[in-house]
Amino acid sequence: MSRLALGPMRLVLARCTVDYRGRLSAHLPEATRLILVKADGTLLIHSDQGGKPLNWMSPPCSVKEIAAEADEPMMWVVVNKAGEELRITLLEILHDSAFELGVDPGLVKDGVEAHLQHLLATHVGVLGDGWSLVRREFPTAIGPVDLLCRDAQGASVAVEIKRRGDIDGVEQLTRYLELLNRDPLLSPVRGVFAAQEIKPQARVLATDRGIDCLVLDYEELKGTTDPSLRLF
Repeated sequence: MSRLALGPMRLVLARCTVDYRGRLSAHLPEATRLILVKADGTLLIHSDQGGKPLNWMSPPCSVKEIAAEADEPMMWVVVNKAGEELRITLLEILHDSAFELGVDPGLVKDGVEAHLQHLLATHVGVLGDGWSLVRREFPTAIGPVDLLCRDAQGASVAVEIKRRGDIDGVEQLTRYLELLNRDPLLSPVRGVFAAQEIKPQARVLATDRGIDCLVLDYEELKGTTDPSLRLF
């Protein structure tokens, strides 16, 4: 068994089976699928239908390769920090390539999403009584989290804002929280996922990861008086 080296984005097209062992068990029967391994350790498995991955592992995780033997195919064993395990049995590799993508400039937010961030930063009290804003676009190694705040008790809270909240947004906030919680000056940092609309699957995933959800009323936020304009 050897550890799979992380580096450039790796794309593997293979006939494979996939088995997940964790909070529950899941099995993907034999089929041809696309496997993506990112430089940060993220692993995603896609089919040719639908936009979401069939299964995935978020970093930090380890990827170990069990070499093929006489009557046994090659296998990848992916384990995350929670001990969840993804076993990918590679029955036939049809394509295997790697690409160096370089540093991504980050997401350019649309007008509504950027305006939501501005409004929520201005009216941070919407999040809770006694809350204060530390900084908008607080930097992390993988990109900025929309807002970093302090709650009434002075604890750090990372807020990710979307127009429509889906599973990808929860995954993004999860990665930010993993990095922010490594900073002893900020830890512990909890998360708030804020959007005009939050999909049921995203809400379930957020709740499972201890992330609070907040549905934003864009029109109401626009009509709120800017506290910076108050004289008293």
